Amino acid sequence: MPPKSLKCKECQEEYPLEAIYACSRCFGPLEVSYEALDGRDPEELKRRIQAGSNTLWRYADFLPVQRPPEGALPTGMTPLIKADRLGRELGIDELWIKSETANPTHSFKDRVVAVAMARGLELGFTTFACASTGNLANAVAAHAAAAGAPAWVFIPADLEREKITATAIHGARVIGVKGNYDQVNRMCSELAHERDWAFVNVNLRPYYAEGSKTLAYEIAEQLDWRLPNHLVAPVASGSLHTRMGKAFDEWRDCGLVSGPLPAMHGAQAAGCSPVATAFEEGADFCRPVKPDTIARSLAIGDPADGPFALELARRTGGAIESATDDEIREGISLLAKTTGVFTETAG
Repeated sequence: MPPKSLKCKECQEEYPLEAIYACSRCFGPLEVSYEALDGRDPEELKRRIQAGSNTLWRYADFLPVQRPPEGALPTGMTPLIKADRLGRELGIDELWIKSETANPTHSFKDRVVAVAMARGLELGFTTFACASTGNLANAVAAHAAAAGAPAWVFIPADLEREKITATAIHGARVIGVKGNYDQVNRMCSELAHERDWAFVNVNLRPYYAEGSKTLAYEIAEQLDWRLPNHLVAPVASGSLHTRMGKAFDEWRDCGLVSGPLPAMHGAQAAGCSPVATAFEEGADFCRPVKPDTIARSLAIGDPADGPFALELARRTGGAIESATDDEIREGISLLAKTTGVFTETAG
């Protein structure tokens, strides 16, 4: 399924596969569009996937980069854990937990960075950067170090230093900026136009977002080529939530899986829940908020993919809910005590 173009999610205008992220016609977000896999035998596709490496690159046929760069960190194929005890506590008959702590820097951000950086290297970039509240900073620093490329990371100045200890150890330049994540990200958008740098979550965002699809591919493969009935994912910008839905749609279209999409549910922190609030109010758009939550990795007050996350949840019979900081702490404890999996506040 070779990449064909970048396409505006609002007006469908098409653009070349370059380092651009917004439509010049309507300012809508761009995403990668692919050539159809019409006529390919699904069983042949399965064999091709299963013959691939034990990393996310086994799904290269469905990504905007057809092969990993030399020296790429092994990312993906994280365990899917059957959580029977947690399921009994919650009244769920069959519950699975996808443990992204097995990735190189212990979060799903390794997936999006691996794909974005591979595409950035193909486009000729030699310096990589990002705006981050912690996890993305660590991933960019580690993957840039593996590629032998310099990295710049921009963070809110009040971010807890322990969240970016690994960032500095990997050699990235860390710049604190007065303001919240949304303000830091706006500054990085301006810098992306001024510097010949690859900002993984700005001018490489269409490719970055595609990395999230690999989580959904793995879940379907690990469930023996079946789709779950329900799927719950944390929501910050909404990109992870929407790209997992896109991944399931792609595999249904080419016959790798069948049946309806899962009910796609999203979870936000109550102190930064513009998408959950819009869902509850029946709105199509999210009102920006000022984040105030312990879940700093979810603290995006103006989520770029919020409207698309709302549409996906409603279309599939899902919901987007919020949890208070106390509920988040209780959830961390319950998960650890029933599964042995310790997670951070963002899940």
